[in-house]
Amino acid sequence: MSDERRRVLVVEDDHDLAEAVSGLLRDENFDVVARYDGDSGLAAALESRFDVIVLDIMLPKRSGFRVCEDLRAAGVHTPLLMLTAKEGDWDEVEGLDVGADDFLRKPFERSVLMARLHALLRRQERGRPQVLRARDLLLDPLTRRVQAYGRAVTLTPREFSLLELLMSHVNVTVAKSTILDTVWGSGFDGDQNIVEVYVGYLRRKIDLATQPSLIHTVRGVGYAIRGE
Repeated sequence: MSDERRRVLVVEDDHDLAEAVSGLLRDENFDVVARYDGDSGLAAALESRFDVIVLDIMLPKRSGFRVCEDLRAAGVHTPLLMLTAKEGDWDEVEGLDVGADDFLRKPFERSVLMARLHALLRRQERGRPQVLRARDLLLDPLTRRVQAYGRAVTLTPREFSLLELLMSHVNVTVAKSTILDTVWGSGFDGDQNIVEVYVGYLRRKIDLATQPSLIHTVRGVGYAIRGE
């Protein structure tokens, strides 16, 4: 990645959190602009060029969903990380519909925030992300479309993230702990059996009854998708 300073817009109405995130980003050599409501955040994003935007969902004056939707409608396609304090996948579903690129659930670790932002910047630099293929599976990270055995498969955001992680490591066993940290975040303190539950969801959607499962269980370690 280039050594030039990156510009980031942080839109967060919690002033303490906004200052904490801004300070972290400045320590990481980012130029930071902070705004504390949806209207001023939208105005800043329309008036200046940023390399990445950190946008809270629950904002006064204009929600993060509407800010994102208005930016995309105006032709602003800056990579956007949306922050959510809610449980469940529906925030992510709506966020994807309006054009968000990634999500991070509060509270989050500093290292996870930076990893997500750097991943968005790398993706932007590389241009269109590579379509992932493994046996009879196809996953397009840009359009978020999935095909299994030639048929379209509809996944929730969490299911998509899990499948994308596994398909990014074909023929490699991805540890359960890595799945939890990547898909649910390092601050997740719920039942770790959630991984098995979501693998089950995926299998029901992508597998054929007449074929072995596309997702292999490696006992005591994690899961893997095998190539040809």
